[in-house]
Amino acid sequence: MRTALTTFFIVLGLDQIFKVWVKLNFQLGQELEIFNWFIIHFTENPGMAFGFEFGGDWGKISLTVFRVIFSIVGFYYLNKYAKTATAHKGVLLCAGLILAGAVGNLIDSLFYGLIFSDSTFQVADLVPFGTGYEAFLKGRVVDMLYFPLIDTQWPNWIPFFGGDRLVFFRPVFNLADTAISTGIITFIVFQRKWIPEEEVIKTGDSIQS
Repeated sequence: MRTALTTFFIVLGLDQIFKVWVKLNFQLGQELEIFNWFIIHFTENPGMAFGFEFGGDWGKISLTVFRVIFSIVGFYYLNKYAKTATAHKGVLLCAGLILAGAVGNLIDSLFYGLIFSDSTFQVADLVPFGTGYEAFLKGRVVDMLYFPLIDTQWPNWIPFFGGDRLVFFRPVFNLADTAISTGIITFIVFQRKWIPEEEVIKTGDSIQS
């Protein structure tokens, strides 16, 4: 459990420090070029990870509630798994990454609208609790990492897209998104190595019964 909790608090702390720094120093749309392929570009995401939106105000509230439930259930099963004899540090590390990412974006959704002023055409300020730019559950997630590793044009011979601008990777995201993606992908790649086959069979049998 120590592996998961250490990972969780380190990633969550870095995520929130970076977000608060961006929020208090950048206007929406403002950017800082570190390299031509690494840009700090401040945007706010009202929906899901990597800038994808989700069904207006009710979609936003539903997504926030889902994040709360996911985080609570995730911690419950993480604690239960950590107490088993076959618990693997790799699984605990991935769980710590995923939960840190989920809670990191959840904090934005729950509280950022209550404690920050709006960032449109101005740099936001910390304001008295409850007097911010949005209501509880409806805060916007702070995104800032933009990696246009490829910035060119589609070849003219390609149907529909020919001649259009091609940027990869286009979405703007944050450390929480990175932690979630890294945790999920790493677990998928190494799950057969980390989780004994007999444990998988035992789990499947218990579910069926």
